[in-house]
Amino acid sequence: MNEEKHEHEQHENHHNNHFHHDHHALMIEDFKRRFWISLVLTLPILVLSEMIQQWLGFTISFEGDKSVLFGLSTILFFYGGWPFLKGLFDELREQNPGMMTLIAVAIIVAYGYSSAVVFGLDGTDFYWELATLIVVMLLGHWIEMKSVMGASRSLELLVQLMPAEAHLLDGKDVKEVKVSELKKGDRILVKANEKIPADGVIEKGESHLDESMISGESKPVKRSKGDEVVGGSVNGNQSLEVKVQKTGEESYLNKVIGLVKEAQSSKSKTQHLADQAAKWLTFIALGAGTTTLVVWLLMGKPWDYALERMVTVMVISCPHALGLAIPLVVAISTSVSAGKGLLIRNRTAFENARKITAMVFDKTGTLTEGNFGVSRYESLSESLSEKQVLAFAASLEQGSEHPIAQGIVKRAKEEKLDLHEVSQFEGLTGKGVQGEVNGESWKVVSPGYLDEKNISLPKKSQSEKAETIVFILKGQDLVGFVALADKVREDSLPAIKSLKEAGMKVFMATGDNEKTAKAVSEELGLDDYYSGVLPDEKVELIKKLQKEGYFVAMTGDGVNDAPALAQANVGIAVGSGTDVAAETADIILVNSNPKDIAQLVRFGTATYKKMIQNLVWATGYNAIAMPLATGFIPGLLINPAIGAIFMSLSTIIVAANAQLLRKQMD
Repeated sequence: MNEEKHEHEQHENHHNNHFHHDHHALMIEDFKRRFWISLVLTLPILVLSEMIQQWLGFTISFEGDKSVLFGLSTILFFYGGWPFLKGLFDELREQNPGMMTLIAVAIIVAYGYSSAVVFGLDGTDFYWELATLIVVMLLGHWIEMKSVMGASRSLELLVQLMPAEAHLLDGKDVKEVKVSELKKGDRILVKANEKIPADGVIEKGESHLDESMISGESKPVKRSKGDEVVGGSVNGNQSLEVKVQKTGEESYLNKVIGLVKEAQSSKSKTQHLADQAAKWLTFIALGAGTTTLVVWLLMGKPWDYALERMVTVMVISCPHALGLAIPLVVAISTSVSAGKGLLIRNRTAFENARKITAMVFDKTGTLTEGNFGVSRYESLSESLSEKQVLAFAASLEQGSEHPIAQGIVKRAKEEKLDLHEVSQFEGLTGKGVQGEVNGESWKVVSPGYLDEKNISLPKKSQSEKAETIVFILKGQDLVGFVALADKVREDSLPAIKSLKEAGMKVFMATGDNEKTAKAVSEELGLDDYYSGVLPDEKVELIKKLQKEGYFVAMTGDGVNDAPALAQANVGIAVGSGTDVAAETADIILVNSNPKDIAQLVRFGTATYKKMIQNLVWATGYNAIAMPLATGFIPGLLINPAIGAIFMSLSTIIVAANAQLLRKQMD
């Protein structure tokens, strides 16, 4: 039952995430279509509107013109206004009114009152206001949705980390079965370079497993009989026979999926800045409109007059400029950021980048390069140069499949060194390799081999850094050594410095061992570090910092980082990492450069300031216009035509101000 449930959940996650992504694309296309059709409908509505005719000084009238105006406006109200009407019900159901509520209230009041005027109520219709409001708001939403299109596929990608099929051992036979059909106790064959299909214990074989995307361990880990293996990790160059221990919901990867789900669902549903402004404007509009109606009726004014004043106040309370104030800034900031190597997937997180007070980094592939490569090499013999030492080491190691060997050979190829032909090659179990070059014996061995042979470790080889060191022997003479490590990125140190200068606390959380973590932390001058940390422990660390009052950003690249990226206030993925990390994060560093985080904070701050400026411009006119629209101030009653001019001016100012953001982000 568990296996069936797991398979069903995998299929459901895959279906839901694809649906979400496709649905987002369809919504953008829908807003685009509604905008163009609404724009076409708006033109004759403006021409037929009495207010616009008075304003521009022309007259067009014919029998039934009001009916035509009513018909066109009705189509526009229900077709163009549908997303806002639907949004109104959604926001009210969630008891969280925002932009959709404000727009819907304005267009409902404008349409209802104008229709009443057409059918006999004394007053002037607001169809022109209805039409322009719908068109501008559709345009704003279309621009915004197009600029930040990123449906999260993180759970789908996590599921895809597991292979679809496994090699089930049935006696001497090997059967191909679905991973979902595996049961506890099954024996499976894992071939070279394949992904481990389930959590289990090795019963036969020995290999080096790449667990970096699961655990964060930078170096491939040797696993042999009796060792546990985790589903999703990648086998090395040797076959393994594994006894399945955990499947379905019990598996390690499924627990990671659960952590991501939990973090994404509990992550703060911070409203966009424009939604927060719209929420208050909605309350103000309803309050001011109701107050206007009641006060005029109590003062003995006729119903027609009091109603017109109320409608004017409520329609004016929804500024056209608000529909473009934020979307234009978002479109520009996401476009400029992308050009600078920052992909913005979550707008709210980007707005909040200015608040970051604590930065948590993963180590492997984030602060370090993620490759186990040669960090230094030296000759200890006067007759051999450093390059010759590396060439002899690589010549022997090219016959080995060990990660250390592959790192040495890779460096030799990068240095374009000529490798020697090796004969009599053999492995020294757990200690290294040996062979003959031009009739002479050569060895590449571990420090343990030197201890056995009572050969002293040279001082030059000793270091505080987290390095793995192998030694090169010619005969029994020690002639050199090669040190390997996961190198710290060149840009990491300046990035850490700039973040600390900005007042942030900088931490590192890694699945790697204590020695390696400590060495990287000291090299970069971090405030603190946490080693041997599992995915759930990274999430707990983020939660702990959040409880302590920090606004936390998490930067990582692996599957093991995905839950923490989802939990953090701002999740930042390194572009060279896994798709899972990228899809879970709010922001992606395309160039995988930690220095870009400082840019992110600067851009986020500039974007937020520009949004505030535009909101002030967008609502400033209304702050003046609304009291005048009530008619309570003697001798000062706003003329709708004057109001329309100011409304247009406010929209133009907002659009122009948004363009200034480009210069600020250069």
